[in-house]
Amino acid sequence: MSTTGGIKVFSGTANTALAEEICHELTCDPGRATAERFSDGEFNFQIEENVRGGDVFIVQPTCPPTDSHLMELLVMLDAFRRSSAERVTAVVPYYGYGRSDKKDRPRVPIAAKMVANLLTTAGADRIVTIDLHAAQIQGFFDIPVDHLYAAPVMIRYYAQSPLPDLTVVAPDTGGAERARAYAKRLNAELALCDKRRERANVAEVMNVVGDVEGRSCLIVDDMCDTGGSLTKVAKALKAAGAATVHACFTHAILSGRAAMHLAESDIEQIVVTNTIPLNSKAAEMSNIKVLSIAPLLAKAIKSIHEETSVSSLFV
Repeated sequence: MSTTGGIKVFSGTANTALAEEICHELTCDPGRATAERFSDGEFNFQIEENVRGGDVFIVQPTCPPTDSHLMELLVMLDAFRRSSAERVTAVVPYYGYGRSDKKDRPRVPIAAKMVANLLTTAGADRIVTIDLHAAQIQGFFDIPVDHLYAAPVMIRYYAQSPLPDLTVVAPDTGGAERARAYAKRLNAELALCDKRRERANVAEVMNVVGDVEGRSCLIVDDMCDTGGSLTKVAKALKAAGAATVHACFTHAILSGRAAMHLAESDIEQIVVTNTIPLNSKAAEMSNIKVLSIAPLLAKAIKSIHEETSVSSLFV
């Protein structure tokens, strides 16, 4: 679907700083709109420029408070659809409800599919996202989904600041493929932790599979919520003889006491991206570093607008 209008980048309230960075990379001005709330909490949105025939991109991760930010995105999609934008792309760096991607217990929803339906019904013509919790979520949509990865950004950082005797660690068996990709690109060894989760947000590390003794260990994951899994993996690695433990993950949710747990853990440095703005407690951590994914998203937006391939972004 080609568009005749120019690129127009708008933002909800979830991550305005990221949207501004993207606009800087694209050398365009942020779209003009009013985003506010009524006294009862309802979201009120009005576009303050002509978008008829435009190629609109809405930057809005559905990060905590997830329900509020998701509703904002739905309202904005509806506004642009009713304003005759030629194409509306929802740029959702962090896809909320991604952990509810399958019916793994009796009488539970598949909320990730429900959110996909909501976005499509509200008016999204295309989705751009980063590091979905499960790749199968792409199949929940009947519209194009550009699933990008933060791995090139992370790998570039560690290639420029290498860790000696590096072993890349998957925190669970489900993350083995991601860890293997990091290990291959960084010429590192691979290890994984066998983790048993008894209930949501509670994890117990059973054992470490692989040789980590005397080595620098880098735990890689797509997200960190409570920090429970990460701190227990770090503790298990130290118990197995790891010299140092580092961690990197794309989405820094860090809810509740996560920042405190990670600050007191065996992890020397944590590298994250700005898909989600750090909360006040996480921003105070001395061992956390934030890498920007704005250049990656800007290139994706430019490629989508110009109808060129986004495959170069995976290198």
